[in-house]
Amino acid sequence: MSPSSTPFWPKGVPRTLSLPQVPLTHYVQVAAERYPNKPAVIFCGSTLTYAALLTRVEALAGYLTQRLGVQRGDRVLLMSQNCPQYVAAYYGIMRAGAVVVPVNAMCTPSEIHYYLQDSGARVAMVAQELLPQVVPLLQPGKGHALQAVLVHSYSEGLPPQPASNEVPEVVLAPRQWTEAPGLHGLEDAIAQALPAPADHPGSHDLCVLPYTSGTTGHPKGCMHTHATVLASNMAAQVWRGLHMESVFLAVAPLFHMLGMQGGLNVPITLGATVVMLPRWHAASAARLIEQHHVTAWSAPPAMLIDFFANPAAAQRDLSSLSTLSGGGAAMPETVANLLQERFGIAYNEAYGMTETASFLLGNPPARGKRQCLGVITPGVDARIVDPETLRELPVGEVGELVTRGPQLMRGYWQNESANQTSFFELDGQTFFRTGDLASVDEEGYFFMRDRLKRMVNVSGFKVWPAEVENTLYEHPAVHEACVISVPDTQRGENVMALLVLKPDAQGQVTEQDIIDWSREHMAVYKTPRIVRFMDVLPKSGTGKILWRQLQEHEHARKNTAPSQETP
Repeated sequence: MSPSSTPFWPKGVPRTLSLPQVPLTHYVQVAAERYPNKPAVIFCGSTLTYAALLTRVEALAGYLTQRLGVQRGDRVLLMSQNCPQYVAAYYGIMRAGAVVVPVNAMCTPSEIHYYLQDSGARVAMVAQELLPQVVPLLQPGKGHALQAVLVHSYSEGLPPQPASNEVPEVVLAPRQWTEAPGLHGLEDAIAQALPAPADHPGSHDLCVLPYTSGTTGHPKGCMHTHATVLASNMAAQVWRGLHMESVFLAVAPLFHMLGMQGGLNVPITLGATVVMLPRWHAASAARLIEQHHVTAWSAPPAMLIDFFANPAAAQRDLSSLSTLSGGGAAMPETVANLLQERFGIAYNEAYGMTETASFLLGNPPARGKRQCLGVITPGVDARIVDPETLRELPVGEVGELVTRGPQLMRGYWQNESANQTSFFELDGQTFFRTGDLASVDEEGYFFMRDRLKRMVNVSGFKVWPAEVENTLYEHPAVHEACVISVPDTQRGENVMALLVLKPDAQGQVTEQDIIDWSREHMAVYKTPRIVRFMDVLPKSGTGKILWRQLQEHEHARKNTAPSQETP
C-alpha cells in the first residue's frame, strides 16, 4: 500500500524524507558544538553534557583502535543496563568505525558465547556485575576467542549521595573487579584521551548488529547501517513532532530497538535530553517525569499497564507528557480509556521490528485507532499477502504483513538461508516477510492478528490470541493476560488463558467465573476452556510476555498431567 492511498496522512508530514548521508556519530559532534553545556543524559542525580559525552566517545574510539586493535567493520559486544557509560560505549564503538552488538543483560554465558561466535566479536564492553557471565569466555592470545573486555561500574561519575533512595544497589556499588589479563577499565581508557580515527564511518557502513529474539531456532543478527537506523529515527521524529527541546524518558532497555531508538538515537540525533533509568521502577519513573518535565516516552504496553497501576502515577504531575508511544503488543482498550480519561494522554501505537530498526508503521497522532499498528510512514510500502502463494490479498483479509522501506536491514548476518526465506520479489521490488499476520482496512490502517504460527485452531475455527487477550483485559479483575494453545484430542487445540489478577480480586474470583464471563463476551469457540491464575507472567528484557515459553511449558505439562479442562 503506497502513501498516496492512505487518506488520513498526517498534515505537514512529507510522503518521503530526504535522508541524511552522514553517520550517527556525526550528530554527537554536532550536538556538542551547538549545545556544549546542555544535558545529554541525566542519570541518578548526575548530568552528562554534550561536550563531555563527545570527549568520552572520542577517547573510547581512540582506545579501541590504538590499544585493543579494533578495526573498521569489527564487531564489539556491548552488555549493560541503561547508564551514561552505555551511551558513550555505543557511540564510541561506532566512532571507531566498528559495529555494536547489543546483548541482553540477562543473557547466560552460553547465550553470550553464541553471540560472540556468530558475530565474530573479539572485544566486549560490559558492566561489572555481568563479568561472571563473560570472564569464562575471555581468552587473550587466542585469535578466535574473546580478547579484551572493557569494564564499567555505574557508580563512576555519580554524586556521593544520589538524589533518590530509589537508586538500585547495583548502581551504587563501587568498582569491585580486579585487574586481570584482558580486562580494561572503561574510565581508565577514557582517561588516556587517545585521539579517535581521523574519519567517521560512512553512512552505508554497518553500525549495529542486533539479534532477533530467537523464538524459532538460533537468534539471527540483523545488519543495520547508519543509513537504515537513521531512516527509522528521522521518520519517528517527523511523525511525532519531536525536537531539540523534547525531554525523553529512557527506561526501556537500550539493547532493544525500542529503547535504542526511542531512548538513545532519536534524542541524541535531535540534541535533546535523555532522563535515564537503569531498570524499570514505576515510582522512580513517575518522579522523574514530574521532576524533569519529561515530554516523550516510548514504552511497551506491559510497562505502561504496570506504571499506571502504581499509586505514584496518580500522585505525580504528569502533565508535561505529550508523546507516549510504543508497540510490541496492543494496548488494551480499558487501559487506553484510563490514560485518556484520567491523565489526558493518548497512547500512540506503532509497529516495527528489529529488522526495520523499530519504527515502520504508525498511527497518525491526530487520528489514531486503538489496538492498531497504524498506517505506513514516510517511504514505507506495506502489503498483506497470502503466506503460501505470496499474492497480495484484498482489503480486510488476514495474511502475512510484508514490507520494504529505507529502514529495512541489509539482511541477516552470515545467514543466507534465512535471507532466502525472508525476502521475495513483488511488483519488481524486494519485500521482507515479517512473519506477522495482519489485515488492512479500507482506510489504510493495519491490524495485528498475531504471529504467523501463533494461532489456535479450535475444531477448524481460527482463534487469534491477541483478540482474546484484549477482551480479557476488559474483565475488572484481570491485570495481565496471556492466551496460548494447548492440544486436545477432540478439537485439535483449545484456548487457554494464563492470568494475573489485580490484588483486590485475588481470592474473590475463580477460574470458572472467568470462563463464564468470557462466554458472555466472545464467541464460544474463542472462549478459554482452561484458565489458570499465576502470580506473575514471565517477560523478556523488553517487557514482552513470553507466550511461547508458557505454551511449550503447558504442552509438556499436558503430556504428563491429567486433563483439567472445563466441559
